[in-house]
Amino acid sequence: MCSEAQDKVAKANCCERAFVSREKIKWYWAPAFIGFWLLIYCAISIPASNHLPRPLSIKDEAKNPERFIAERAELNLQRLVALGPRVVGSRENEMGSVQVITSTMQKVRAELGAVHDIEVDVQVASGSYIHWNAVNMYQSIQNFVVKISPKGSNSTTYVLINSHYDSVPAGPGAGDDGSMVAIMLETLRVLAKSKYALKHPAVFLFNGAEENPLQASHAFITQHKWAKNCKALINLDSAGNGGREILFQSGPNHPWLMKSYRRAIKHPYASTMAEEMFQHNFIPSDTDFRIFRDHGAVPGLDMAYQHNGYVYHTRFDRAEIIPRGSFQNTGDNLLALIREISSAPELEDTSKHAEGHTVYYDVMGWFLVFYTETEGIILNVVVSIGAIVACAVAIKLMANNSGLKLSKLLKRTLHTFAALILGVIAGAILPIIIAVFMDLVHIPLSWFTQNWLVLGLYFCPFFFGLGIVPALYFHYTSTDRLPIGQRVQLLMHCHCLFVALLTLILTICSIRSAFVLMLTCLFYTVGVVFNLATNLHSRNVAWIIPHIVCYVPPFLFFVYFSHSFLATFIPMFGRFGDSLNPDLILAVFSVAVGLLVAGFIVPMLHMFRKSKTIICSLLGITLLCIIIAATPLGFPYRPETSVQRFSVLHAKRTFHDEHNNVRRSETGYFIMPQDRRTYSVKNKVINMTMARSVKDECKKETLCGYPMYNMRWHKTREHGLWIPASEPVLGPLPAAKVVSKKQLTANKMRFEMELTGPDHMGIYIQPQNGARVVGWSFHQAPLRLNFKPPYYIYFSYGVNSDALKFWVELEKPNGDWRTPTFELGLHGHWNHHKELHTADFKKFLDSFPSYVDATPWPASYETWLY
Repeated sequence: MCSEAQDKVAKANCCERAFVSREKIKWYWAPAFIGFWLLIYCAISIPASNHLPRPLSIKDEAKNPERFIAERAELNLQRLVALGPRVVGSRENEMGSVQVITSTMQKVRAELGAVHDIEVDVQVASGSYIHWNAVNMYQSIQNFVVKISPKGSNSTTYVLINSHYDSVPAGPGAGDDGSMVAIMLETLRVLAKSKYALKHPAVFLFNGAEENPLQASHAFITQHKWAKNCKALINLDSAGNGGREILFQSGPNHPWLMKSYRRAIKHPYASTMAEEMFQHNFIPSDTDFRIFRDHGAVPGLDMAYQHNGYVYHTRFDRAEIIPRGSFQNTGDNLLALIREISSAPELEDTSKHAEGHTVYYDVMGWFLVFYTETEGIILNVVVSIGAIVACAVAIKLMANNSGLKLSKLLKRTLHTFAALILGVIAGAILPIIIAVFMDLVHIPLSWFTQNWLVLGLYFCPFFFGLGIVPALYFHYTSTDRLPIGQRVQLLMHCHCLFVALLTLILTICSIRSAFVLMLTCLFYTVGVVFNLATNLHSRNVAWIIPHIVCYVPPFLFFVYFSHSFLATFIPMFGRFGDSLNPDLILAVFSVAVGLLVAGFIVPMLHMFRKSKTIICSLLGITLLCIIIAATPLGFPYRPETSVQRFSVLHAKRTFHDEHNNVRRSETGYFIMPQDRRTYSVKNKVINMTMARSVKDECKKETLCGYPMYNMRWHKTREHGLWIPASEPVLGPLPAAKVVSKKQLTANKMRFEMELTGPDHMGIYIQPQNGARVVGWSFHQAPLRLNFKPPYYIYFSYGVNSDALKFWVELEKPNGDWRTPTFELGLHGHWNHHKELHTADFKKFLDSFPSYVDATPWPASYETWLY
C-alpha cells in the first residue's frame, strides 16, 4: 500500500513538473491555453451561430403534410423578384406584386381544407403621420390583406402577421423583404390545407409601402376594417439576406408573448441586448413594429434576418444567395408561433396581461431563457451580492492561509483593484488611439471584408492593456509574501467585484442587458465556491483548473452572441454615413465585448512564466494587422459581396425670387456618401475631383436646397457632395398651383394649392419676414408641438396620381403683405425611371469602380416665394 501511494505521488509530481516550474506554468503552454479558447470558439460557437435546419423540398411534402416546405417558399420568392425593383408608385409594385400574390392566393384557395375560410381584401388608402420630425404623407398606397379563420368562426380576436413586398430603388429586394413575403405565402398554404383549425383568425398583411417609410402599415392599423380586432403582431423584416431570423423586439410590456415564443419556437434566436440596442438607435433602421405599437397599441414580436447585411438595400440582394435552410428555419418558427399565439388565452384581452418588460436570450440556438424584468432585477442583485460575499470569504481565507493580517491583505486588495481599473482604462484607451490613427491615415474600415482583422486591431490591444498593468504591478512588488498564485486569484476576485458592481449599477439604470455581466459573476462564483470547498484555493496552480472549467459555458455563450453581433454590425458600418469614424465605434464595441469575453481569461496569463512577454506579443499581432490593413488585403470593398454605397442623383436646382424670376439655376450630380471612405473613389470617378461639399449651401438655402429623398437624408444632409454636370432628363416637374389666396384678417392669409408631379416628392415650407404658419391641411402635430421651421412634408402616391390639394394659413404680426410670406420648396424623384437616365449620367455611373453600388435616379428641386 505504501509503495502504491508513493507511485501516485511520484506520478503527480511528474505531471506537475511537465506543466509547472517555480509556482508558475511553463511558458510554452501559453499558446495551448490561448488556442483552447480559440478552438472552442471556432468549433462550437461559430457553427451554432450559423446553423440552419435541413430544408424540406416538394417531394418531402407527402410525408410531411403539416410542415412548412422551404422549396415552395423559394419558388414564391423567385416569382416576386423576377419583377425587379418594386418601388412605391411603380408598375412593378402597384400591379406586378399584387398580381403575383393574387395568383399565389388562387392556388392556396384551390388547396383549402375543410376547417378554414379565407377572405382577401386589397386596401387602397391615404393618410399621414409624423416620422422623425417630418410629416410622412401618402396617397393611394396598397395593402394586400388575407384573413384565415376557423370555419364558422365569429371571433373578433385576430393575430396579425406583417411583411412588405415593396423594395428600395436599388435592387430586387430578395432579402428585404421578399423572403418574408414568400415565407408568409407558404405558411398560409400550410394553414389553409391543414386538418387542425386555428382557435382565432390570423390576418396576413402583405404591405406595399414600407420603404417610404412605414406608410402601408400606418394605413392598415389606422384605417382597415380588420385592424381594430388585431390583438397581437408578428412582424417580419430583414436587414440582410437569409441566415436565422432574430427576435429583437418583444411586447412591449407583454411577457405572455415571450412565453408563447418559448413554447412554440423550434429554432430560437432572440436577444434582449439586440432589443435595447435597436431601441436606442444603435441600428440605422426602423420597422413596421413601431407603427403598430405607437398607432395601434398592438403588442407583438419583431423578427428579422440580419445575415449578410453587405447586400442589404443594394442591387445584389438576390434570391439565389439566400440559403434554402433560412426559409425552413423561419417557416418552422412562424407556423408554430401563429398556432401558439392564436390559441393563447391572453389574446382575448391583452390589456389584462401588460405586466412589464422581459429579459430573454437564446443559448447557442438550443433553447430560450426568459424571465420578467422584475425577476431579472432580483437575479442580478442576488448573484452580484453572492459574488461579493464569495470573494470576501476567499480573501479572508487567503489572509488566514498566508499568515498576513487581514488589514494588510485588504490593503493589497485595494492596490490590486486599482491596478485592475488602470488596466481596464489602459486597455480601453489603446484601441481608441488606434481607431483615431487608422482614420487619420485614411485606412478606416480595413476590417469591413476581412473581419478577422478586428481581433488584431482592437481586441488584442485591449487584452494587452488589461494584462500589462497588473503584470507590471506584480513585477515591481515581486517581494510580496503572497505566492503568485494567490496574487492572481486576488486579481480575479477584484475583477469579479468590479463586474458585480457594474451589474448592480446597470440594473439600477434599468438596463436589462446587465444579465450578461450577471452570468459572468455567476459562473466565476461557482468556481470560487468549488475551490473553497475543495481547499484548492490554497494551491499555487491547481486552483486555475476549476476556473477554466467553470468559464467554458459562459465563454461559449458570450462568443456565440458576440460573433453574431459583429457579423450583424460590421456590414452596417457601410451605411453609417461619413460623419462617424467607424473604427472608433468598433473599438468601443471591442472593449465592451473583450471585457465580457476575456475579463477572467487574461488574468490567468499571469500564471505562466514569461507572462509579460506573452502579453506583449499581443501588441505584435496588432502591429502586424495594422500593416496588413495598409495593404490591398485591407482594402474594405469587394465587388458584389461587400460593396461601397453611394446614392447618386442627376439633379436640377432652380431658385426663384419674389417676382418669380429665376435667380439661380444649376444642374449636376448630387451624391450622398454612405460611409467614411468617400475618397476611395476620388481619382476613379469622372470629375470626382471637382466635387464640392454642400455645407456652404446649407447656410444659404432652406434645408441646403437639394432634393433630399427622405428623412434619413435630412439627418446627414450637410455631408452631401455636388458635381456640376449636364442637364438631366426629367418627367413632369413638381408644381404647386395657387388655387386661391384669401386674406382672412388684417394679419392672416390663406393659400389654397394643388401639387402635381412624380410619385415621390417633398415639400419645404419656410416662413419669411416675420410670418408664421398658424394652420394647414397637413398633419397637425408640427404646429401643435411647435416644431421649428422649415417644415418638411414627404409625399408619395401609389395607384392614384391625382393632385394633392392642400392649404396653408400664415400670420404676419405687422400685416405687411407686400413682402414674401413664405418660401415653398418642392423636390421630385424619378427613382424607378431608368429610361430617363441620360448618356452622360450612364457614363458617369459606369466610371464608378466595380466595388461600388451606386443607386441612381434623376431628381429636381425648385423654390418659389409667395
